[in-house]
Amino acid sequence: MTPGPPDPWPARDLATRLARLPVADVGGRTIRVASRWRARTLGLALLDRGEAGTGLLIPGCRTVHTFGMRFALDITFLDAEGTVLSRRVGVRPRRVVFDRRAAAVLELPSRATSTARL
Repeated sequence: MTPGPPDPWPARDLATRLARLPVADVGGRTIRVASRWRARTLGLALLDRGEAGTGLLIPGCRTVHTFGMRFALDITFLDAEGTVLSRRVGVRPRRVVFDRRAAAVLELPSRATSTARL
């Protein structure tokens, strides 16, 4: 039997992929910034809630999908100055949400499905 292609998302890579991203201060929280194509495409997908940390800021984004998510998200759409345009709370897996006015999106593990405060 010949080995198949390598796993494109090895488990060790999933656990550390956010740690390699730059950080920004957003509303008093240190948030990872999706500065690379892969981070922008995956967001917090395929991670467990504990691996998601404080969340992810995706600049230049106005649409988010939750395919591959293992937990619900609180999604905040921001304008170019960082002002909140709209929020979606408790967005479950396999959904698509957008705000055409947005310049960035903040993905946070949902507080609606957790008792832990971020």
